[in-house]
Amino acid sequence: MTETEAESGTPPASRARRWRPLLLGLGGFAALFLLIQLVPYRVSNPSTNHEPTWDSPQTRKLAVAACFDCHSNQSKPYTWEKIAPLSWWITNHVDEGRAALNFSECTKGGGGESDASETVLRGSMPPSYYTWLGLHSNAKLSAQEKQTLADGLNATLRGWSCGRGGEGGGGGGG
Repeated sequence: MTETEAESGTPPASRARRWRPLLLGLGGFAALFLLIQLVPYRVSNPSTNHEPTWDSPQTRKLAVAACFDCHSNQSKPYTWEKIAPLSWWITNHVDEGRAALNFSECTKGGGGESDASETVLRGSMPPSYYTWLGLHSNAKLSAQEKQTLADGLNATLRGWSCGRGGEGGGGGGG
């Protein structure tokens, strides 16, 4: 027996038994984490790209910065956003956003997407958490940029149908 073992009064086998549940739990957690990576639920970008005719390059620039990650087929998730289970939440969020308003799948006709400009003016789009921790900093719009984007969306989307946003979809989820 070493001096440390003699001082602690605990035989080495007893100490190993105390650590075993923790090590097994950590191993199980690691195995589960690796297994869930095999679930193929990630953001995909369909090749469809039928954008509306933008009223100005400024409107499109602001929409790309603040809206396109969730409301187009041009999403660009960060690498760490592709790791499950966070990828599942991001994918669901993007799917909901695209269902409400998708700038890549617009068709001529319809009443326009008035909800889009309203959600920008209300401040619910882009959602505040989208720019937390300095992420997506170009989506943090000033009051003037929000007004410019809202006015531009009203002008651009008049006569276009881009998802169900014009049907009370609220502009989407992000």
